Amino acid sequence: MASPDPAVPSHETEIREGASVDKIRDLIFGSQMRDYEKRFARLEERLTADAIALREDIKKRIDTLEAFVQKEVDSLGQRLKSEKAERAEALKEVTHELRDTAKTIEKRISQLDDQLATEAAALRAQLLEQSKQLGAEIEAKHRTLSAALDREAQSLRNDKTDRDALADLFTEMALRLRNELKLPAGK
Repeated sequence: MASPDPAVPSHETEIREGASVDKIRDLIFGSQMRDYEKRFARLEERLTADAIALREDIKKRIDTLEAFVQKEVDSLGQRLKSEKAERAEALKEVTHELRDTAKTIEKRISQLDDQLATEAAALRAQLLEQSKQLGAEIEAKHRTLSAALDREAQSLRNDKTDRDALADLFTEMALRLRNELKLPAGK
């Protein structure tokens, strides 16, 4: 093997030099680096603690919000159930009242039908009775008038003049009015 060139660093040389640089850096910046590392560690711990606290706070708020929303949903559900029950009860009452009203109306209509039928029967009976009375009155008046007419006709027959005598009388009057009547000398 060829001898290593002192100008070209070898791998071992680089490691030694890197370690040397680290030692030098540690000597120069060591205390500051440890201080920075402590600060970073504390900062990381504080950020972790803040993140945990923030996470817990958010979780608490979300839990509170969920509880509130659930409470509101339950409250609305209860109100809906209550309102539904009230409406169902009101509907039952209205239905019951409508049935009662319908029964009352049907009963009243039935009573009116019965009353109308009774009054119609009474009216027909009254009309029949009045018709009979009127018929009886007409019959009585007819008999009375017929009797009076018969009496008058009989009276006229008895009191009437003879047709021939009446004809002679009218003929004589007509002749006298014409001055054609010549009376016999003895009359």
